[in-house]
Amino acid sequence: MPTHRLAATPETVRWGSFDAGYPPALTIASGETVVLECVSAGSPDVLPPPALGLAIPPALTAILAANLPRVGGHILTGPVAVTGAEPGDMLEVKVEAIELGADWGYCGFRPLVGTLPEDFPERYLSHIPIDRAAGTCRLPWGTELTLAPFFGVMGVAPPAEWGTISTIEPRAHGGNLDNKELGAGATLFLPVFAPGGLFSAGDGHGVQGDGEVCINALETCLTGTFTLSLHKGGGLRDPLLRYPRAETATHFITMGMHEDLDVAMKTALREMIAFIAARTNLSRQQAYQFCSLAVDFHVTQTVNREKGVHGMLRKGLLF
Repeated sequence: MPTHRLAATPETVRWGSFDAGYPPALTIASGETVVLECVSAGSPDVLPPPALGLAIPPALTAILAANLPRVGGHILTGPVAVTGAEPGDMLEVKVEAIELGADWGYCGFRPLVGTLPEDFPERYLSHIPIDRAAGTCRLPWGTELTLAPFFGVMGVAPPAEWGTISTIEPRAHGGNLDNKELGAGATLFLPVFAPGGLFSAGDGHGVQGDGEVCINALETCLTGTFTLSLHKGGGLRDPLLRYPRAETATHFITMGMHEDLDVAMKTALREMIAFIAARTNLSRQQAYQFCSLAVDFHVTQTVNREKGVHGMLRKGLLF
């Protein structure tokens, strides 16, 4: 299968929005691979000052200078259409590889956002050097962290009737999932709502803790390699997929998003019960018990207006 490449340019990115009406920047066949160059900067004022000696990628400079229309805070590369994709199908997104695209990232918060806006009403921003060769970053107080890069935003176009929506809130089309489990080697399964599917990615994260509590992870530029495979009607395994699911080498993952964290938890749990019941001879009642005994539920993030929960079922337990 051929591999395509889509550079980040003012013509191939959208700033902060999904829309089923956006024309594809690239069209590929099912099973083909695409390399997406993605840049990250919520606004020009997050760029490092020259005194720090941190290079700004030319692609990011060009995009910031283009003064593009903006809805939300994420710069997404795409969309990429998959030939033959129609509403009711499923798009399988295999994250083949992730490369660091800059020698720095940033983390910060500002008034009225984050998990504790009442405790932190100020603006606070840190520029964090990245050692790409070592795969580490060094925080301003000296702590060194091992990087675990992933894309905070991966999603398809939403239903046409939604119109233009912000990238801030994760929803049924995926989007701003901020799920650190979705690194290289993971597979994300998304329901298709628009012709072509229209996959986009961005919001590169160098490392993040579950919760992403201050509103940022280590925001940085990443280049991702994705294999996009179409399953007509959801395929044999997920004919009724209507919500994002994922899989890693070790776990099956379900998700829930809602402004109420309790509802997000219930959604992730219901999705896991349905997943288990569809793949085993367990009843719904037994699957519910099994979730209580063997599934771990994590708070994905609490800062995107629609909060997230993800359930993790270790592979090898189903039969």
